[in-house]
Amino acid sequence: MTRRMDTAEHILLVTLSNIGDVLMTTPVMEVLHRQHPGAMMDIVADPRSCELLEHCPYRDHLVHRDKQQGPRGTLALVKQLRQRRYDLIVDLRTDGLAWLLRARHRCTRQGGKRSTGHAVERHLGVIARHTGISEIPPTRIWLTTAEHSHARHLLSGLPGKRWLAIGPGARWEPKRWPVRQFRELAQIQADHFDAVVLLGSGDDAAHCREIAAGLSLPCLDLAGRTSLLQAAALLQQMRIFIGNDSGLGHLAAAVDIPTVTVFGPGEPERYHPWNRRGVWLRSQSGRITDLPAGGVADAVTALLERSMYKGIH
Repeated sequence: MTRRMDTAEHILLVTLSNIGDVLMTTPVMEVLHRQHPGAMMDIVADPRSCELLEHCPYRDHLVHRDKQQGPRGTLALVKQLRQRRYDLIVDLRTDGLAWLLRARHRCTRQGGKRSTGHAVERHLGVIARHTGISEIPPTRIWLTTAEHSHARHLLSGLPGKRWLAIGPGARWEPKRWPVRQFRELAQIQADHFDAVVLLGSGDDAAHCREIAAGLSLPCLDLAGRTSLLQAAALLQQMRIFIGNDSGLGHLAAAVDIPTVTVFGPGEPERYHPWNRRGVWLRSQSGRITDLPAGGVADAVTALLERSMYKGIH
């Protein structure tokens, strides 16, 4: 039985590390905000992904946690957080931090309702004891006019509006679909798009240059040239995003554009972008190199047709 707690004014959320993981915790934030609309939320996040929460309207303090600092950093974090008593602490990291802090109520992995579904569903299981969840919200990212204006400026030189975004990056090489496959896919789909926009970190710059080389479509290579929020604003202007299992796919889902995610090793059933307009693919062998460009192109075509049928452009 769900046991709703009293209205909370001060909430602490301990979120996860990676870009995609943080975005998949935003439905928890939305549910907490809906149940406690007057509450402000302190959030513990890693420096590399905390930018995603910069403009959240119900965020209070954004506390950095750097795992590289080890036990000394953890002690400093506990000391900082114990300066406030919270009505509710939600710890999605399961490392016991919540029990070292002052709070009326705590929700942790150990005490949460277990779920074997998608990561978003498993995160919501942690707060299921204290909340009534009638429907699962989408993932969210909060943007300002500054990000939107910057995106329009960067895209102003491209023809048309039917833009294809490609993200060839991934943190682990077995999760990278070969560059030649991305390039072949873009060529197969050339009639459906006016231009290609390549996104990624500076580490992805070489891959993006290879994809851009020889494309028949106009191409804007922005690898290493945008912040996370700027990349999200750019993605919001795209017709579709195609990429590996990485943070960019989750960013695309958070701005609600169609996504096609190419998986190699991993658990796509649990970690695919949480998106009503997304599909994912993986080869029968599980090796990402065995997934042909033609098969991904068919999925792109089907998704575009479905989007057009529903009036989505």
